[in-house]
Amino acid sequence: MIVSKIREELANHELGGVIITSKQNRRYVSGFTGSDGVALITLNGAFLFVDGRYTVQAGLETAGFEIIEFKDNPYKLLDRFHIKNLGFEDKMLSFSNYKSLKEALPKTSLHCCSWLFNEIRIIKTDDELSKIKKAVAVSDLAFSHILKFIKQGMTEIEVAVELEFFMRKNGAEGVSFDTIVASGHRSALPHGEPTDRKIMAGDMLLMDYGCVVEGYCSDMTRTIAIGEISDEKRKIYETVKNAQQAGLDVIKNGQTCKMVDYLAREVIENSGYGKSFTHALGHGVGLEVHEEPRLSPKAKGNLGTGMVVTVEPGIYIRDLCGVRIEDLVCVTKDGYTNFTSSTKELIIL
Repeated sequence: MIVSKIREELANHELGGVIITSKQNRRYVSGFTGSDGVALITLNGAFLFVDGRYTVQAGLETAGFEIIEFKDNPYKLLDRFHIKNLGFEDKMLSFSNYKSLKEALPKTSLHCCSWLFNEIRIIKTDDELSKIKKAVAVSDLAFSHILKFIKQGMTEIEVAVELEFFMRKNGAEGVSFDTIVASGHRSALPHGEPTDRKIMAGDMLLMDYGCVVEGYCSDMTRTIAIGEISDEKRKIYETVKNAQQAGLDVIKNGQTCKMVDYLAREVIENSGYGKSFTHALGHGVGLEVHEEPRLSPKAKGNLGTGMVVTVEPGIYIRDLCGVRIEDLVCVTKDGYTNFTSSTKELIIL
């Protein structure tokens, strides 16, 4: 099915084939999970070039691909296919590998084709949605667990390590990105890496994390309070929660990505915190934790049924606190399905 779609696009753009070098797209088209190799899809064939470490694995994981073993440079094997116009992943291929490709195929015209995989991967299949749901379920379980684990005096690093350990223990292959745990004034850092700062009474504690299950990612953020907090921090929290709901309320097939961002951002701006929302509202999630589409002020295009996106507004006040709430949702014809089930009511530990 996927290979057929790619061939259709190749024919439409007068390309004889496309090589796939990124791990995510290689897995997407072939099922091969190894860390190295090159896939080639032509108008009438599908091939996977691997070295001796992966020959057996490739045979077990793929179907419909001819496995070709290489010993040195896989690009040298491409010349035998006599492809006049060849697509490649311009956003994934390093410059040094691009040079090697050019040297191996001096008579072949190379064409940028990252757009091809973005277009195909943006709509998730039922199988992909099932895997994403599994990853989100592990993240939700981790949130329930961490609420029982967190204690005043504990460090941010301790919380991050426990989150990651719990997710691995409950079926995750790994984390989908570096876990963010930031407390107190550090919660105002949108991507604050965990430190040895101790969590104290009056802190807001921001936790942004995710895991990988069967190759697919989850991504969620929850911000909680440690002990009693000020009225201003409560206001910030409620503003973020309301902003997220404003964005969620308009998600549906055909809605512009820009409008979803605008309506969530409007809530924050009307509350006087507009300058403190410093990032886009959301992004696609799948084999990678950041994919198309984007929900941002400059976003182009519309949402479509089967797209999976985060909705994650935030407010970050220097020397005070930061609050972000993030859910992972699937776009449907008339709305959305929220894969994230953890409560968004303010939790005070």
